[in-house]
Amino acid sequence: MTTMRSLVDDLTGAVSGEVDDSAAARAMFSMDASNYRHVPKAVVFPRDADDVAATLRVCRDHGVPVTARGAGTGIGGQALGEGVVLEYGRHLNRVLEIDPERRVARVQPGVVLDTLRAAAAEHGLTFGPDPSTHSRCTLGGMLGNDACGSHSVAWGRTADNVVSLDVVAGDGTRLTVGPGDAVTPLDPDGTEGAERIREALRTLTRQHLALLRTGFPTLPRRVSGYALDALLPERGGEVARALVGSEGTCVLLTEATVRLVPSPAARALVVAGFADDIAAADAVPQVLPHAPLTVEGMGADLIDILLARGRRPSALDALPAGRGWLFVEVGGDDPAEARDSAEALAAALARETAATTSVTTDAARQRQLWSIRESAAGIATRMADGSEAWPGWEDAAVPPDRLGSYLRAFRALLAEYGLRGIPYGHFGEGCVHVRIDFDLLTDDGLRTFRRFLTDAADLVVAHGGSLSGEHGDGQARAELLPRMYSADMLRLFEAFKAIWDPDGLLNPGTLVRPRPLDADLRFSGPVRDLPLTLRYPHDGGSLATATRRCVGVGKCVDTTTGVMCPSYMVTGREEHSTRGRARLLAEMMRGETITEGWDSTEVRDALDLCLACKGCLSDCPVDVDMATYKAEFLHQHYAGRMRPASHYSLGFLPLWARLASHAPSLVNAALRAPGAARLAKRLGGIADERALPSFARTTLRRAWRRRPTPSRGERPRVVLWPDTFTDHFAPEIGAAAARVLDYAGFDVTLPRSPVCCGLTWISTGQLGIARRVLRRTLRVLADDLAEGVPVIGLEPSCLAVLRHDVHDLLDTPPVPALTLAEFLDREGVEFPRLDVPAVTQQHCHQHAVLGHDADERVLRRAGVDNVTLDSGCCGLAGNFGVERGHYDVSVAAAERVLAPAVRAASPGTLVLADGFSCRTQITDLTGRRSLHLAQVLDHALGTRTWSRPPTKE
Repeated sequence: MTTMRSLVDDLTGAVSGEVDDSAAARAMFSMDASNYRHVPKAVVFPRDADDVAATLRVCRDHGVPVTARGAGTGIGGQALGEGVVLEYGRHLNRVLEIDPERRVARVQPGVVLDTLRAAAAEHGLTFGPDPSTHSRCTLGGMLGNDACGSHSVAWGRTADNVVSLDVVAGDGTRLTVGPGDAVTPLDPDGTEGAERIREALRTLTRQHLALLRTGFPTLPRRVSGYALDALLPERGGEVARALVGSEGTCVLLTEATVRLVPSPAARALVVAGFADDIAAADAVPQVLPHAPLTVEGMGADLIDILLARGRRPSALDALPAGRGWLFVEVGGDDPAEARDSAEALAAALARETAATTSVTTDAARQRQLWSIRESAAGIATRMADGSEAWPGWEDAAVPPDRLGSYLRAFRALLAEYGLRGIPYGHFGEGCVHVRIDFDLLTDDGLRTFRRFLTDAADLVVAHGGSLSGEHGDGQARAELLPRMYSADMLRLFEAFKAIWDPDGLLNPGTLVRPRPLDADLRFSGPVRDLPLTLRYPHDGGSLATATRRCVGVGKCVDTTTGVMCPSYMVTGREEHSTRGRARLLAEMMRGETITEGWDSTEVRDALDLCLACKGCLSDCPVDVDMATYKAEFLHQHYAGRMRPASHYSLGFLPLWARLASHAPSLVNAALRAPGAARLAKRLGGIADERALPSFARTTLRRAWRRRPTPSRGERPRVVLWPDTFTDHFAPEIGAAAARVLDYAGFDVTLPRSPVCCGLTWISTGQLGIARRVLRRTLRVLADDLAEGVPVIGLEPSCLAVLRHDVHDLLDTPPVPALTLAEFLDREGVEFPRLDVPAVTQQHCHQHAVLGHDADERVLRRAGVDNVTLDSGCCGLAGNFGVERGHYDVSVAAAERVLAPAVRAASPGTLVLADGFSCRTQITDLTGRRSLHLAQVLDHALGTRTWSRPPTKE
């Protein structure tokens, strides 16, 4: 019997990639995007095909199963195993070759789909299948599950686009399978094994021709089970196609050659509105004769969720009237041809189905409309009332002409069980996605779960459909395969697996001899009663419920856009993703793999590189708030013990700033002295590479008291929030904001005494102090808030505390404080035109909590031709980038997009950044001065005095 230590030692000696059996790795890779949990013995990150073969060889010697994993975004549980998990994404992630003449690509299994599509696009080509997770799913995972996506109506499933595969069979034989019925050894040692497999496949096919020809339902999205009909002689004996969708149960993939298709030169989008999603499904047969590229369907209940979550899509008003919609894309050789095809389709739908339609040819507008549909993959994990919804019956498919009938019966079945779900999906091929509010925490709920899935399976089979139309079976549906296939076919599945994997070590419990669908659920097991400080008002006061928000769809491992997750974008390591950290926290609450509760070093180390940027609060489709969870963890972890030095230096920055304000010149001179600066950094836990900031010669509040007393008329009053950064480091920004507000026709006041939001104490997990500071601040503001006087803030991170974090810290509603742009936009203030270009670095907390639309509108009105960079976090992120040990990650985050974009900007281009951290990082790394919006508007006014007569009527 093998031991964990001997297994890991043998793996470490056999592979060049990393072998990780730490509690952190085992916890993070115990879940995917499914309902299931299996804790592996170890995770291997292979560097090449030899590592894959060596891993299998060692595991065979030890009798330990092997499970292949791509991005971990599957919802059937296929990427989970209790043996060794092979994680392809870290190293085996390259496009090896694009051959535009043959229209093929050679790729490694860990390559992200969008990486392949970007490489193919240089030649006017694309890879046809495109699931909604295209920004992070891997080709290996797509081949394992036979993924499809929205364009399969035109270009087919992954199986339809594979040429050949390089694989390692379960007995260790290394082969190339395909094209056609070719089974070719990759080395001389594999000749005997290749011949055995080749002959066994021929025998299996020859002996079961009738069953293979009649035993499978006929529909475009039949993904459940093994695709053994691909072996039929009339279908070319396609061995590679038969392996696609085998979910890692037969072979381990090391390389794939796939087909590419020409990407249409122009596309147009038809959106058709119907009475509901069922009426939209009924119209699909009228759409298909028009040869669309894609036909997607959804109902208004998805819109209801978006609105309930405060996410109003910019293109929502462009949807035609209705409560259900079809999104139909058509292509053409040029825009005119695409538009003509779209208008012909729209006219036909209006004539034949009484649909209301719109046609869009503008690419940006099409993306906005598509974003409404694509948001469903994550947004549907919560109902409109915030209750949880889960996969389980996630992607069944029926023939498209029976889709309307199926949806009617399916909605009736939901009602019969008292369940709620929101169907949407690939209506052009009869595939329906849905997440359902199953109760997976109680015995009664689990019994209902099993009964419902059994009845749903019977329903889809009665409609001639497939249990899975895209995501594969996994543990979620494999137990139901006897309801879809005959006993003879199931025995054939077992025989097929045995040909490739005679010892049954590849992903056991999947497809063949499956695990029960209601076993191994990640919700089962204990939840530790750990003390909490924050309120978690949106999760019933439970951190366990809060971490359960992470359902694993993996948007946080998309490194191409957005703010989430800056450290993962730099390191590419799972523990630095929002998903990885959420799983570590969940396992900490469970107490099995992460056993030390708040004392856990695994969680501490993973959170160390969390920038607390709050990007996940907006970019994560289920609003995971890792910055808040980090604050809680730091508060509990360091309770009663010495904290890192930076918690005292940077965490107490408001206090040190107030002390320094009594003699700023003296303090600045001392901190500029090399010896004193080095000592201050060493004692304060500050990175040697960082320059210490200079305190302003006078604070905003002191300058305010010395200003000329403005005339008091009948003008309305506003309160300008003097945050620590503006007050002590950049009072010129506060002065500029006061001039702008004065110009706008308002009397500007400051709070009667110093105020602080407590941000620096929150970010360092000193929540007791933060709560006391925030309570005092709310007392200072109480009268103004009660009178409805607008409170205007200039530092986005401080405003985010008032608008969001205060609700977690205190039993009080968020403070209705506004950004300068929000206030000016609301009041409709016009400014003299500057007519200058600009680039803007949006503060992460503004992106997550406040939004930037008002800023864009105000800048346009001031004649600023602005481009807001899709640059993610600046990397400084308050205390993070200043702390010792974080400098390299901080700089790397900025160098992804921000720093190069600022350097490339012309000298006449304004650089805007409202956040103190962002401005500091930009200056440190580029030498460019960046401006706050208040300074830009003040410049437009051309004034540098405290008071200006109002010009607003």
